[in-house]
Amino acid sequence: MGIPTEPIGSIPRPSSLLSAMADGDPAALSAEQSAAIADTISRLEATGSPVLVDGEQSKPSFATYPITGLTALAPDGAVIPFADGHTRQLPRLTAGPFRYQVRAETYLRTAREHTSLPVKQAVIAPSALSLLYPADGIDGYPRKTFVDDLIDEAEADIRGCLDAGAHVVQLDFTEGRLSLKLDPSGGLLDDFVALNNQVLDRFTDDERARIGVHTCPGGDQDSTHSADVDYAGLLPKLFGLRAGNFYVQLASEPDPDRVLGVVAAHLPPEARVFVGVTDPIDPRVETPEEVRDRVLAAARHLPADRLGTCDDCGFSPFADDTSTSRDIAFAKIAARVEGTALASGVLGV
Repeated sequence: MGIPTEPIGSIPRPSSLLSAMADGDPAALSAEQSAAIADTISRLEATGSPVLVDGEQSKPSFATYPITGLTALAPDGAVIPFADGHTRQLPRLTAGPFRYQVRAETYLRTAREHTSLPVKQAVIAPSALSLLYPADGIDGYPRKTFVDDLIDEAEADIRGCLDAGAHVVQLDFTEGRLSLKLDPSGGLLDDFVALNNQVLDRFTDDERARIGVHTCPGGDQDSTHSADVDYAGLLPKLFGLRAGNFYVQLASEPDPDRVLGVVAAHLPPEARVFVGVTDPIDPRVETPEEVRDRVLAAARHLPADRLGTCDDCGFSPFADDTSTSRDIAFAKIAARVEGTALASGVLGV
């Protein structure tokens, strides 16, 4: 069957969709979202991608989709600084109980209407949403009650996607590497891993085989928030997450062989790692031969039956990120698919 290859999630939105988002006409926005989803799936099929995504064409961002429409929010939440100086800011929860307003299975069901191929679904990790709760607490809604509610909601989000036929459900965990920048002691990362495992422990072994975790140093407007954090501090703890698949940004790493050595030393025996072989931030489109060579380099550290490939990150995790063109994103995906097939041939798998 060859080495599996999968996209991470987001694809840059068409200009017509971005215009509809800015105009605020609900009917026009819905029509543009539907057209963008159909086009995304059609173009992904044309690349030969064996697993599809909807490109997050209807999500405001990979992180905030569950709270779209939630009224108990203030705008002054946690700030995420990027290396180029720009920031993203999360909202702050002001009251409980905490409930998802949108579930990821709605995106999945829509996408599956357009294809018979396997479709994966990205969801936000509960650790990221834990940042919505303010440090000084909420009167009448203690943090422990919030965490209990969050765990229930995150489980329901994942389970809904599995029940709706997702090929795999991918938890976006970009805050993992960032946590070591915020707290170099690793205590915050330990808390994140423990929280996510409280959700993952609610699934069976067979279900966890269809659940994955994605890590990267963030990717927004051609910048990152934590690429300067050593992967060696993250990966051993990341692989303590009880998931069946791990998606690890690698193409943009300055020393991928060193990272692969860490991966090989700590990857759980039952898990598969998908290594990033295309860099969404780099405007240059990788050649299939470059992708092939990156896969072969990974295969020197990892057995082929535990190896897969992916893009380093989503191409446009926030809807207003236009730093990468839609055409370049699909060209990079096509190179990943072709290059992975070339490597499979060399490795005889």
